This record gives sequence, C-alpha cells and structure tokens, in this order.
Amino acid sequence: MKFILVLASICLLLPYSGGCDKNRKTSTMQDQQKIDKYQQLRERMVDEQIVARKVTDERVLMAMRKVPRHEFIPSTYLDMAYNDTPLPIGSDQTISQPYIVAYMTEQIHPVATDTVLEIGTGSGYQAAILAELTSLVCTIEIIPELGEHASNVLQRLGYHNVKVKVGDGYYGWPDYAPFDAIIVTAAPRQIPTTLLQQLKSGGRLIAPIGDEYQELLLITRQGDEYKRKRLIPVRFVPMTGEIQKY
Repeated sequence: MKFILVLASICLLLPYSGGCDKNRKTSTMQDQQKIDKYQQLRERMVDEQIVARKVTDERVLMAMRKVPRHEFIPSTYLDMAYNDTPLPIGSDQTISQPYIVAYMTEQIHPVATDTVLEIGTGSGYQAAILAELTSLVCTIEIIPELGEHASNVLQRLGYHNVKVKVGDGYYGWPDYAPFDAIIVTAAPRQIPTTLLQQLKSGGRLIAPIGDEYQELLLITRQGDEYKRKRLIPVRFVPMTGEIQKY
C-alpha cells in the first residue's frame, strides 16, 4: 500500500512540473518576440529617418541599430520610442530626435580610442551611442534626478565605459581633459571658454547655439585656433547654470 501511494504522489507532481516548463517557454517566446519587435523598429528608424537624411558613417549607423532607445524613455511613451521625434523624459527635458543624435555623432567623427565629453546627459541615450563608438564617455547632467536615472540605466545595460557626473556642464570635466570630442546637448548663447580649453588640438566640438533661433555649430581646434562651421537649424532646451550669467 505504501508503494502505491508513492507512485500516486509522483504522478501528481509530473503535470505541475510540465506546466512550469510550458510557462517558462511561453515567457521566453514573448520576451524574444518583444526583442525582435524593437530590433525591427530600430532597423526601420535607421533606414527611414537617418540613412534617408544622408547620414552615412557605418559605425554610427551600427550603433543606432544596436542601442535600445526604448530603455531610455518613460513607459508612457514606449509606443513612440522609435518615432521621428524628441520625447519628454521629465524635468522639462527631452530625449533628442534619433536623426539629430546620429547627425551630431557623425559630425565629431568618433574613433574607438577617443575620450568624449557630453554636456547634458538627459536620458543617457546619446551617451550610450557614444559608448558604442569610443573608449570613454564622460557625461555631465545638471538635474540630479535625470543624472542618477541615466547612470542606473547605462549601468544596467552594461555601458561601463560611461562616467556620469551630476554638476554644471559649464565647467566641463578637467580630470579627464583634454577631450578628443565634445557634444553639447543643450543650447547656450555662446560656447563656454572652459569647454574650448578642454578640447584637444585636432578635436571637434558640436553644440546648438542660440535662443529662439538655434543652429548647430561645429568647432575644430587647431592649436590655439578654433575653426567654426554653421550646420543646420535645430531646437534644443536651453543650457542652464553658470552659462546663464553670460
């Protein structure tokens, strides 16, 4: 009688175990479908929004296809993660339009050995794109909540070559200067001298400049000379902090 009871217990356990396996497989399939969905959206984003606008750097395009933009935005806007538009991220700030991220990145000609400074971490998305292309990214965010959130997301996604600091980007990051490139993702009226001084000779700085009317300005340093080139009209949130005194 005891032997029969044991067998009955085993029979009762078997369907439960199989159910767990089935649930795990279903969950795994759903996760994979979600990954595939976002990958397809990134491919479409790059082809229709970025390549179509003449961004041609293959390394930049690769990074744009790889980095999961949806991880950097609030869940409220998840369905719009790969749309051709900036999106709110809180604190009256936005994540930039994908094309602008790609365009600005291409303009600084990043290489694998570069150390890059970003002023205005925001969501952390631009920093992640740069991290795919360079050796070290130093990024500064003046709003503590955004800086801390971006740092957490970047670490969770494995971008360990990004250093995030909460502070005023006006002062740059002297500890890691000079930089091969600098990207400013908020609009000052003029480029802070402190940032120009932290740019390596031969390095490139790109920033939106202006108030109501803004345009991207590309600066290339050659020794003590700075060559300036006006690029395209843009619209960014204003740069805040010490720069507002000037």
